[in-house]
Amino acid sequence: MRGVWRELAGLVLPVDCAGCGRPRTELCGACRGALARGGRGAGRVRIVPRPRGLPGVWAGAVYADEVRAVLLAHKERGALRLAEPLGAALAGAVRGLCEVRAGAGPLRLVPVPSARSAVAGRGHDPVRRIALAAAAELRRTGAAAWVCPVLRQRRAVADQAGLSARERSANVAGAIEVRGGASGPSVVASAVLVDDLVTTGATLAEAARAVAAAGGRVVGAAVVAAPRGTFATVRNGT
Repeated sequence: MRGVWRELAGLVLPVDCAGCGRPRTELCGACRGALARGGRGAGRVRIVPRPRGLPGVWAGAVYADEVRAVLLAHKERGALRLAEPLGAALAGAVRGLCEVRAGAGPLRLVPVPSARSAVAGRGHDPVRRIALAAAAELRRTGAAAWVCPVLRQRRAVADQAGLSARERSANVAGAIEVRGGASGPSVVASAVLVDDLVTTGATLAEAARAVAAAGGRVVGAAVVAAPRGTFATVRNGT
């Protein structure tokens, strides 16, 4: 119900750009362009040190400035309509992944799970909402893609902020599992793990472990954004 009121408020109340604050627009053209890395498209992410089991990761945008503001506005302040442009950025990352993973077949976007308490506190599940928008964008352009929210947290984890890469890996080790009754390759085959942000890759590696333990196959991971220094390749010769 909280999400419904937020949607209605967005229709009748003046809004400023979630990225730069430009008045009378929820997301200006410049900030929308930043979600596509300034028109350069998705890029592969290189994480050092690389967690064991981390699949190849692609990101649609650089996590900085306007992009960071847009992600936080959607995630923490309930600007739900931002899921569509964020989903477009995530869809771009999935396409980048598919370019180097030919033959993956129909794509199952598997969101990294949030804690129940976090979802309840925010009034929505931001990663799942962005994943749904990304799947819709991919289908619109002819790709077979669906969201499969088959993962859940099986135990509480500490806040990752301020933890080192090794501490983050230890924090999430064994914390994610496939929901009961959803195991088997037919459910999680051609899984693309999706999240809003990657930093150390610890959570994505743990999610990949959980899918593999259930008999599934992860073809890669896609995120909306990654820190600037983690992009291993830049496309279009720039």
